[in-house]
Amino acid sequence: MICVFVQLQCHPGKAYDVADRIYEREIVSELYSTSGEFDLLAKIYVPEGTDIGHFINGNILDIAGISRSLTTMTFKAF
Repeated sequence: MICVFVQLQCHPGKAYDVADRIYEREIVSELYSTSGEFDLLAKIYVPEGTDIGHFINGNILDIAGISRSLTTMTFKAF
């Protein structure tokens, strides 16, 4: 499994709705509300060999209320 962090910027007033839709899909390991430029931070484990771009686009970014995202891939845990 590959660990990926996805930060989401939501339309004003939509962060809780977006978080609810993400939890309904049961694809995140952890989901946090955050301060700063992004509203939510999701920790997702993607199966090896999966196209991460397609996975994020098809499972996260199709949720209404998301205006922007930033995906950070991980390589090694210390």
